[in-house]
Amino acid sequence: MKTTALSLLFALLAVATMAQNAPTGHPDTSKPGWKPLFAANLSDASHPKSIWSVTDGVLTATEDKTIWTAVPYESFELDMEFKTAPGTNSGVIAYCSDTANWIPNSIEIQIADDYAKQWSESPKNWQCGAFFGHKGATKSLVKKPGEWNRYTVTARGRKLYVVLNGALVNEMNMDDYTSVERNPDGSDVPKWLNKPVASLPAKGFIGLQGKHAGAPIYFRNLNIRAL
Repeated sequence: MKTTALSLLFALLAVATMAQNAPTGHPDTSKPGWKPLFAANLSDASHPKSIWSVTDGVLTATEDKTIWTAVPYESFELDMEFKTAPGTNSGVIAYCSDTANWIPNSIEIQIADDYAKQWSESPKNWQCGAFFGHKGATKSLVKKPGEWNRYTVTARGRKLYVVLNGALVNEMNMDDYTSVERNPDGSDVPKWLNKPVASLPAKGFIGLQGKHAGAPIYFRNLNIRAL
């Protein structure tokens, strides 16, 4: 009984600590420590040539190819704006340890047009603000296609947080996700995510998914700060 009580106490303390560290809104990227995620000409990014481009400060891709940071990151804050098109399915990729085979070797924070039938009827952990395939957002705050959204992804070691349009909508402790079949909430893990999140390193490259599922995605004001 004493052991059970202690275990419960430690679990409650862990939840309280995570909640205490959770961001409550978007950061002020004008403060010291912030820098652009990529140079304006993408010279410091790893990406397929002629697919990703920047026009008037807006980054987009013509194919389903990912653009990566040239260096890996550990703890960080990543702040950006994104705009969907009808049917968009994209994502922010964190802690990628293998860019050639990124899907099972990273955590994807989903971007999707939740107004589109194919995504509105998908599992919650496939919708905007989700840790894709693992945990759905607490609420859907993504705007309609053609409108700009603000997204902040914060990674503090093995704890990650997602703020969408001013509200904290998701948080994850990587160590809780020990199965490749079932998530802690009982939902199924997609079969292509064949490595437990708990086994992934809390360090890696940051990426943005390109024109996936036939619909484009647009980014601007991408800024990052190492923690």
